[in-house]
Order: sequence, then structure tokens, then C-alpha cells
Amino acid sequence: MNLQDSLFNWLQMKVVYNARPDDNSALKTLEFFETILTEDHHLTNITLDLSDDEMMYLVTFTQDGEGLTKKFDREIVDQLLEEINSNPKYN
Repeated sequence: MNLQDSLFNWLQMKVVYNARPDDNSALKTLEFFETILTEDHHLTNITLDLSDDEMMYLVTFTQDGEGLTKKFDREIVDQLLEEINSNPKYN
């Protein structure tokens, strides 16, 4: 899985887990993507923030000693959480 896709999937699960901290499946999936980011892509210091206008998620990390930031559209990232919350079998 390429870095961009790995970061996006990690971010979606981070958002879901932050909103649903008792969701063990979300935790396991988040840990899976964290493993991909750390072992396959050698990322460290992965953090999540919102842009000043709160329209974008900012994922900051270190790769090969270089600090980097990737931006993701908040509306697209939040779709998974919205789908989970709107489906009664997950609530």
C-alpha cells in the first residue's frame, strides 16, 4: 500500500476511534494502519491536527529524519465515521 493511501486509511480510523473510543474494531484497525506506517513506510511522530480554517486534516510525521505534513479534506475523511454512525447495526 502506498504512503498516501496508508495515511488516508490511518486518518479515517483515527477519526473513528477518537469519536468511538470503546469501539474495539476501530482500535484494531487503527493499530493495523499504524503498523503499516511505522514498519513499511518508516514513519515516526505521527500526529493529527486541524487546519486553521478546520477544513483540512493535517497529518504531520517524520520520515527518514525529515518532518513532513500531508493535508486531507476533512469532509472526505469524515465520511467513514458518518456512515458508521448512521448504520444502526454499528450503534
